[in-house]
This record gives sequence, C-alpha cells and structure tokens, in this order.
Amino acid sequence: MHGSPDSPLSALWRPLADRYRPIREVGRGGMATVFLATDLRHGRDVAIKVVHPEISTALGAERFLREIRIAARLQHPNILPVLDSGDDGGHLWYSMPFVAGESLRASSASRRTSPGR
Repeated sequence: MHGSPDSPLSALWRPLADRYRPIREVGRGGMATVFLATDLRHGRDVAIKVVHPEISTALGAERFLREIRIAARLQHPNILPVLDSGDDGGHLWYSMPFVAGESLRASSASRRTSPGR
C-alpha cells in the first residue's frame, strides 16, 4: 500500500500516520485518488481523497482549503460531511465517512444499461 519509502504516496501517509492507517485504494478519477483508511482516533473507516498533484498545483492550497471549509459547513442528508482535511507536504486531501458500495460511475453505468429505466 505504501510503495517505496520515497514514493509520493509514502510522503503523504507519513504525516498522517498518527491519525489514519491506509487500507487500500478504492477509486481514481480525474481530480483525485480515493483510499479506504482507518481513523485511528475514532475507530472508524473513512474515505480519504487525495487530489492529484497537477490539480493541486493548478488549484493551490489556499483555495483548496477555503473550499473545503465551505464544504465542511454543508449539512444535507444527501451530502457526506467533510471530517478532516489538510495540505501535507504539498498533498491536498480530505476525509469523509466511507460508504461501502459501488462507485457513482458504476451506478450511473448500470442505470444506463438497465432495461426499463
């Protein structure tokens, strides 16, 4: 999971080691990679979204953290809350509750191909 000691992924997990234990990658999209991890403080599974480096550079840490603060204030039954976030060594990330099941992409694809929908 961690890769070599000098890999970009290892560089991310080192500063988070006292808070999160990575389990596995669960998805990858155009903007971020999502990992299943254990929140060590609360003993729960979380999803950690790590923004791809090229997006991080274009977006900038200040803007990302400002937008995450706004997202963290959202409260709606259909929106997962932001639990934590940060900029660790140039890696922009945030965590949210982990919801097991198929990805949005897979769910959308199955709806398009299902007869009668």
